[in-house]
Amino acid sequence: MYKNLIELFKENEGKGAVGAFNLHCFEMLPAMIKAAEEINVPIIIQTSLGTAEYIGFEPLIAAVKALAEKSTVSVALHMDHCKDIEKLKKAIDCGYSSVMYDGSSLPIEENIKNTKEVVAYAHERGVSVEGEVGSIGGEEDGVVGAGEVADPAECKRIADLGIDFLAAGIGNIHGKYPENWAGLNFEVLGKINEATGDMPLVLHGGTGIPDDMIKKAISLGVAKINVNTECQIAFAEATRKYIE
Repeated sequence: MYKNLIELFKENEGKGAVGAFNLHCFEMLPAMIKAAEEINVPIIIQTSLGTAEYIGFEPLIAAVKALAEKSTVSVALHMDHCKDIEKLKKAIDCGYSSVMYDGSSLPIEENIKNTKEVVAYAHERGVSVEGEVGSIGGEEDGVVGAGEVADPAECKRIADLGIDFLAAGIGNIHGKYPENWAGLNFEVLGKINEATGDMPLVLHGGTGIPDDMIKKAISLGVAKINVNTECQIAFAEATRKYIE
């Protein structure tokens, strides 16, 4: 079934976090859903704005919806790290079930103003919204961050706008983790969790984080984990197997 993330999280409550995997081409799509079916877990398929524009919003969404309706697991389609409000509105109007407004590089007041606008537009149309505070390290879809640690007080201000889940920088990085990486800042994650209450938290840059850190992050409120790199290679290999 095709769902937004509010529905998907509710369905998965008490079962750990839900994996979110970036789609880069049509060929990956059936393999991603089949992999989720094989282990009987819901899946979040997410794209960058660039991928959505390259494939085309309408054919992309139509394909995801068609496969989701036939699937034995729940499927959400999420627009990841988008800084363009008008493009987010297009994604919502075309049928994305979830979107992320990334205002983490802006002054907090501007981030609040823009996030509030996205929340109002999305919720009127039954679409879930992810906000962000504290840039995630590395680079993804033109968004560059140095691995900042979010301010729990600012996290609460964004959470109070009515977003459905929150990405907060806790030292995590997009892409490959360096050998001297200091690890996740669980002290800050705990304070963010305390400040935002029941707000589901999102861990970007999940690939390469040790399993024990992932488990601890889940215990501190993380409900969505974004994975890439090696996981994408695995999906590409699975895709070839399924289409050959």
